Amino acid sequence: MRDEDYKLHPVLRIDFPPDDRLGRGKIMLLELIRETGSISAAGRAMDMSYRRAWLLVDALNRMFKEPSVKSQRGGKQGGGAAVTPFGETLIQRFRAMEAKACNAIKDDLDWLEAVRDRNAVSAEETARHE
Repeated sequence: MRDEDYKLHPVLRIDFPPDDRLGRGKIMLLELIRETGSISAAGRAMDMSYRRAWLLVDALNRMFKEPSVKSQRGGKQGGGAAVTPFGETLIQRFRAMEAKACNAIKDDLDWLEAVRDRNAVSAEETARHE
């Protein structure tokens, strides 16, 4: 792994009461749908079932006044999905919010990084060796 893979970073999640959430997983799914043109391919890239990916897309489409993804049923073109202009804006705004959060707490992250014990073994690693 690269050193960057071990760098501390905040994880942004927005709660939409009572039950919805928007976080990096749904945004990553949107980005992969944009790249692949397919909900199932995007789900596979994230190691999730088509059903799980479809349920997340459905949740995204219900959370807002406009859909984030439009799907096309099979047929001569074989179906597919596309991120809508609203979905593109959602991706851009969420990524901008992540950057703002990182910048806002940069000094604190730098301090945590400086006092962090990089040689410490994680609980997950300890469990694997037991």
